[in-house]
Amino acid sequence: MTQKRRPSSVRRRRSPPGTAPGTLSVDPRALTARLHAMHFNADGLVEIEHPEIAPPEPGKVLWLNIDGLGDAALLAQIGAAFGLHPLVLEDIVNVHQRPKTEEYQGQTFVVLRMPSPHPDGFDTEQVSLVLGETFVLTFQEKPGDVFEPVRNRLRAPHRPIRARSADYLCYALIDAVIDSFFPVVETMTEQLEAVEERVLLGQAEVGMAEIHAHKREIMAMRGAVWPLRDVVTALMREDHGQISAATRLYLRDCQDHVVQLTEMLQSSRDVTGGLVDLVLSSQSHRTNEVMRVLTLISTIFIPLTFVVGVYGMNFDHMPELHWRWGYPVALGLMAALAVGLLAWFRAIGWLGRNRR
Repeated sequence: MTQKRRPSSVRRRRSPPGTAPGTLSVDPRALTARLHAMHFNADGLVEIEHPEIAPPEPGKVLWLNIDGLGDAALLAQIGAAFGLHPLVLEDIVNVHQRPKTEEYQGQTFVVLRMPSPHPDGFDTEQVSLVLGETFVLTFQEKPGDVFEPVRNRLRAPHRPIRARSADYLCYALIDAVIDSFFPVVETMTEQLEAVEERVLLGQAEVGMAEIHAHKREIMAMRGAVWPLRDVVTALMREDHGQISAATRLYLRDCQDHVVQLTEMLQSSRDVTGGLVDLVLSSQSHRTNEVMRVLTLISTIFIPLTFVVGVYGMNFDHMPELHWRWGYPVALGLMAALAVGLLAWFRAIGWLGRNRR
C-alpha cells in the first residue's frame, strides 16, 4: 500500500542568501491580499471590508487583518502608514519564522504558528501580529483562521473587550491561537492511542512508516508550541512598555495553556517512541514463535531420522531386515518416540497451555 507524502513542515526562505536586510521579497505563489478592519471603542463598532489603509481615529482601537501576502506594494503601503520597520515586513513575508516576539520603535512584533488541517493530517501556517498603541495588525498566509470567536465578541454589544485597549486585543488573538492547538493535539493523542491498541491487541499490522508519520506531526506541533513559552514570558515582563498590568494577568492564563500543550506533546512523543519499541518487540516475538515451532518439529524428527538412517544402511547381517514384524515395529518405535517427545515438551511447558 502506497502512503501519501505529508506536506513538509520545513519553511523555505523567500530571500536568497546575501540579500540586504529589510528586503521585501514576496513569494510569487502567495495569495493576493484581502483586508478587513474593525474600529471599536466602548460606544460601538465599525466593521469594514477592503478599508482604506490609515491609522485609527482618535479614541478608537483598530484591528486590521490581512489575508494573503502576495502584494508587495500593498504591504509596503501598510508599512508606511503604520510606521513598520523594514525588518518586520521582511519577517512577515518570509513565513519560515519560528514563534518569537520583538520590539521595534514603540511597537511589538509577534510571530505565531497557527494549526491548519489538511487531508493527510495537520500543518501550521505563520500568523504575524503587530501591536501599536491604538492598533493591532494581523498578517496571515491565507483566508481562514481561529479568530472568529474574537470577532464575535467584538460584534456583540456591551462586551468588555470593546472597552479594552489594543494590548488586550493582542492578548485575545494570541490566546485564540494557543487554544486552537488543543483540539489538534487531542486528536493526535486519540490517533496514537488507537494505534497503540491495535499493536497490543494484534488486530492489524502496524507499520513503522505509520508511526513515524505520527511522530513527524507531533514534532511539527511541538516546534510550533515550544517557543510560545518564550513569547508569552517576554510579553509578561513588567518593563514591557505596551502591555498593561491588567493584561499581564490574562497572559498568565496563556502561559498555563502553553505548559499544558507542551506536556501533552511531550507525552505523545514518548508514546511514539514506546510504539516503535513495541512494534519491534512484537515482530521479534512472532519470529521467536516461528523459530520455536520449527525447532520443536526438528527436534521430533531428529530421532526419527536416526532410526530411518540406521535401517537404511546396506548391511547383510541385520536381523530386523528379514524379520516379518520388523517394518511395523520400526514404525511403532518412531511413533512412540514422536509421541513421547510431544508429551515431554508439554510437561516442561514448551507446548500447549503450560508454556510460559
